[in-house]
Amino acid sequence: MGNEVIVGLDIGTTKVACIITEIGENNELKVVGVGISPSEGLRKGVVVDMEKTVKSIKKAVEEAEVMAGVDIEAVWVGIAGDHIRAKNSKGSVAISRENHEIAREDVERAIEVAKALPIPQEYELLHVIPQEYCVDEQRGIKNPVRMGGVRLEAQVHIIAAQATKIQDIARCVEQAGLKLIKLVLEPLASSYAVLEREEKELGVAMIDIGGGTTDIAIYFNENIRHSAIVGLGGYNVTRDISIGLRTPEVKAEEIKRKYGCAYLPLVRGNERIKITKLGGREDAEIERAGLVGFIEPRVEEILSLAMREIKKTEYFEMLGAGVVLTGGGAMMEGMREKAESIFQLPVKIGVPGRLGGGGFTDVVKSPAHATGIGLCMYAMEAYAQNQNRKVKRGGGGNVWNNLRNWFEKYF
Repeated sequence: MGNEVIVGLDIGTTKVACIITEIGENNELKVVGVGISPSEGLRKGVVVDMEKTVKSIKKAVEEAEVMAGVDIEAVWVGIAGDHIRAKNSKGSVAISRENHEIAREDVERAIEVAKALPIPQEYELLHVIPQEYCVDEQRGIKNPVRMGGVRLEAQVHIIAAQATKIQDIARCVEQAGLKLIKLVLEPLASSYAVLEREEKELGVAMIDIGGGTTDIAIYFNENIRHSAIVGLGGYNVTRDISIGLRTPEVKAEEIKRKYGCAYLPLVRGNERIKITKLGGREDAEIERAGLVGFIEPRVEEILSLAMREIKKTEYFEMLGAGVVLTGGGAMMEGMREKAESIFQLPVKIGVPGRLGGGGFTDVVKSPAHATGIGLCMYAMEAYAQNQNRKVKRGGGGNVWNNLRNWFEKYF
């Protein structure tokens, strides 16, 4: 495999997915390997069992390696969890040189000032993302380099996570025999896979419904404006079905995938389904509408909490492109209709796009793989901005360390 390889590792609450991609001649990502393993070592995006998490990572990676016919050594990894905090910040600097021309180092100084806001000691910065710049009170500037001015202001989006949670994920990856290039906030990664540039420009809220958490990212004028995580996800729906129907969680998950619906008006009144009872009790048959009665209230709670989070910002009235639902939890019948009834906005189901043909691309064109594919797209953009330091397969440890340091600084 002669082309450059990028690997995304989505360590989720219900599954670990490893996506191996290569960059083609036209700078398109081609999926060459996919590995999926059940995840039992996480809860709400946080590692609770190191040994089980490492085992799940190894299994997913090995499966992807066999499919791709390549041994991987370094990965881009997603992180979520309700311990993550995000905030917008501003920083300004004076331009003191005689011609008042803004240089790259001035931009970096302004960003450094913006990110110097106090964060709790137990937290560590994940991302400092420039949103826009202001030069002498002229706002909305995307790239101020070489412009003239006496004062430059940078507006940035800062994302931080608890250091211990970061370390736990890093240890799991390293114990699985892999090098960690960068931890990436999962909703940020997913947005790379499912959002179009026009949607980001017009204003859009992406809601990624995973197994343990629901992740939110709001974009406006092409830049991320707000990110947040709600500590509920698809597992909570499965749990409600399990309790309500008195059936094992494994069977509840099967029932949800096969018969689940989040919006009662879509269910015909005479539909019936069979369910397996606990403890060897005799199987039962219920109306599908009864199943929806366990699903719809929890889905409504999750989406309502997401809407409340979005309404905390100034951007709810600016979502010209509406809402994009993605993640495994978005695949259930009726999710789009239920979301439209709550948000009163256009809603679409987001699937990974902008992928090259061939390989196993069709396998990952699903909302469930938004984070894994998004991690690869995020990495590709980072590489594009660092053309002189391309990563080749089999690169030495110093190369990985240098790249990791560079990405930590700028991504």
